[in-house]
Amino acid sequence: MTNSTTFRTLPKDLQTGLWLDGANVPAQDGGTFDVINPATEEVLTSVADAQSADWMKALDLADQAFADFAAMSPRQRSAILYDIFEAVKEREDDFARVMTLEMGKPLAEARGEVAYGASYFQWFAEEAVRAGGRTAQSPAGQGSIVTVRKPVGPVLAITPWNFPLAMAARKIAPALAVGCPVIVKPAGQTPLTMLLLGSVMAEVLERHDAPASAVAIITSSSSKDLSSELMADPRLKKVTFTGSTGVGQVLVKQSAEHLQRTSMELGGNAPFVVAEDADLDLTIEAAVAAKMRNGGEACISANRFLVAESIAQEFTERLVAKMREFVLGDGLDEGVTLGPLINAEQRDGVAELVDDARRAGASVLVGGEVPDRSGYFYPATVVVDVPKGTRILEEEIFGPVATVVTFKDLDEGIAMANDTPFGLAAYGFTTNMATAQRFAEELQAGMVGVNRAGISDAAAPFGGIGLSGFGREGGLEGLDEYTYIKYVAFPA
Repeated sequence: MTNSTTFRTLPKDLQTGLWLDGANVPAQDGGTFDVINPATEEVLTSVADAQSADWMKALDLADQAFADFAAMSPRQRSAILYDIFEAVKEREDDFARVMTLEMGKPLAEARGEVAYGASYFQWFAEEAVRAGGRTAQSPAGQGSIVTVRKPVGPVLAITPWNFPLAMAARKIAPALAVGCPVIVKPAGQTPLTMLLLGSVMAEVLERHDAPASAVAIITSSSSKDLSSELMADPRLKKVTFTGSTGVGQVLVKQSAEHLQRTSMELGGNAPFVVAEDADLDLTIEAAVAAKMRNGGEACISANRFLVAESIAQEFTERLVAKMREFVLGDGLDEGVTLGPLINAEQRDGVAELVDDARRAGASVLVGGEVPDRSGYFYPATVVVDVPKGTRILEEEIFGPVATVVTFKDLDEGIAMANDTPFGLAAYGFTTNMATAQRFAEELQAGMVGVNRAGISDAAAPFGGIGLSGFGREGGLEGLDEYTYIKYVAFPA
């Protein structure tokens, strides 16, 4: 059974131009590019393809809006964010439908992302009025030390395709909370979700008599040109990026000329360590969630399951049984629990990692073959007996493939977990408090889940170490990325 034909179309009020100065406008040269449904390989629609004149106009407008927007009271900006939160919730079905159509995730997961993404607007609405400083007496008695937070200025937010609403929300919301105008460049594969959000934000800004240019949405197929030209302009003060490590490294180098503030949420290679005393009922459920959320297309997805030898067979058998239950198909079809990957390149990359592991001597217990059907599908897959040094253990899979490797003792397991230049997320499962403490202390990652697979939370700092990047999004720390500290010295 499938959802209605009407539900398989885009919302009638979805506008496909650029959002500039509160209006939806075409690219100045009239160019467009196609957006593809990954479940059908059909064109959903075409959107404006911005070029230099468009994104430079966005920066002109953001620069002009900065002073007025920063001058609004924290309470006024808080009210704007609360209204965006409510407006997104009201249009949950539209946002979920658009996400599933352009990205492929099952509709239930898309609805979950709407709630998660909206929570960032709610959280930073609450924090907007609390972005204070401190006051202290000089230790030498010379006077008072006063610090205040000030907005850094116009922001460029480059967002990914895997969570097209949530990853943008956790950049936009803190920027607006402190008074920074933001130019959003969504991924070319999934621009429609952000264009829908653009219409919501434009309406809210107008209702609050806020500068319309506090937010711009620039869709473009020329990502490299956009970032390099905007970052060459000293008026741009901050760049926040979620995506591959390679692109992040390029952006950090580009930021050096004008010493722009940067925050980089990059690739991962998350270990999922299972101690011999782990509660397997809990662990298996968490393993499936950590691996298969978003079809494995998540930066914090469990990439390597490292399991104590004594329980590896039972763990693997139960994991395989769970993976067999996934129903592959169009995310709008009822009963589907695993949608397509984002495009043919991503699907073929996942398939090549599995094939490479096979050639190295690994065994595939379930899945492992590209199905003969339209769409960019790959099945839920479990790979075991993977030799050390195999690409699938060292590279981010970004798909529905679980690898299982065993260890003899906890020292070896933790060492294997940390044997990577990445450090975004890590997971550890045990019923022993001392082991749990070891996981918390010794797993080298910006985020560690102990007996828990769901670690994303608007109230918690999200970010990594090493080649997974730097900076934090969400939590109390999320405002730090968009402010600088001004110190004022008063006489005694």
